[in-house]
Amino acid sequence: MPINRHIFTAKLEGTVAGLLLTITSLIIAFWMSWHALAQINFGYSLGYQVLDIGAHIQRYGPDNRYRNGFEYTTRDQHEALFTQIVNGIQQGGKGLPEIRYQYQRNQFQPARSDTLLRPPEVVHLQDVANLITLFNQAAVVCLLLLLCSIAYYRWKNLSPPTARQLGLGTVMIIVLLGVILLIAGPTQVFYWLHTQVFPDDHQWFFYYQESLMTTLMKAPDLFGFIAALWGLLALGLFALTQWLLQIALTKQQRLD
Repeated sequence: MPINRHIFTAKLEGTVAGLLLTITSLIIAFWMSWHALAQINFGYSLGYQVLDIGAHIQRYGPDNRYRNGFEYTTRDQHEALFTQIVNGIQQGGKGLPEIRYQYQRNQFQPARSDTLLRPPEVVHLQDVANLITLFNQAAVVCLLLLLCSIAYYRWKNLSPPTARQLGLGTVMIIVLLGVILLIAGPTQVFYWLHTQVFPDDHQWFFYYQESLMTTLMKAPDLFGFIAALWGLLALGLFALTQWLLQIALTKQQRLD
């Protein structure tokens, strides 16, 4: 009986350590992927072509109720504006209200400029910036937990999760998320997440006719594009991290 209890305890410890190692690695992979994509503006240049954002701006720019002339702006301006938004949310909201665009209707009229974002849009992007700050803090905690779990593995001389176990777990997560998206619908899931994450009295849904930010991003299409890039990169980093950890821990186990 004591032997069986010892075996059960050892298996439980191994399972908990394995889950901690896997979950923290996955969160860190998503965190690293987010900041890596931020360096290339989340692939906006590619998304601009794939989603035909230029034509979208030409279509909805003239319909904006609060800003004029956005349809006269160029692709270079659009990419520069998106870069400023990315920099703003990555830096805690710094500079968001000061983002401006310049336009000229024709060669006979002087160039004019206006702020890109209205106050409700600035508030929303500040909420996003706050969420990223929270994500950064959570990633630091996960990194510490990951280091603790690695130390525990080495101390207990535990075998790391096998490639088959990791692959099966990853596939199960992907299938589960896929089923949820298919049943609820991607758009509904997207909206539900917004209602859970952002304050109730802060606007997060903007029509094209009231928001150049939404027009610039062709929301929610661009968000789906970015989510796909983020997910692929994160899963790739997660697989690489698990492979390296498996090699390191297995090698240490052999030395011991």
